Amino acid sequence: MRASADPRPAGDRYVVVVNHEEQYSVWFADRELPAGWTATGALGTRQECLDHIEQVWTDLTPRSVRASR
Repeated sequence: MRASADPRPAGDRYVVVVNHEEQYSVWFADRELPAGWTATGALGTRQECLDHIEQVWTDLTPRSVRASR
């Protein structure tokens, strides 16, 4: 799973964030998190964060759908 090209410099830092549906994303480390998202503790370059997400987000099914099975 690969995201689109990063418009910011390669040296920028990012954090891995997760929402209430256990969906993951990357966010700029120097910005306030958007509402509904929580930092997971993973920090690094954009690619390092995407690699981390690829390792931990193995079931893309939203939490609410998994719970209703």
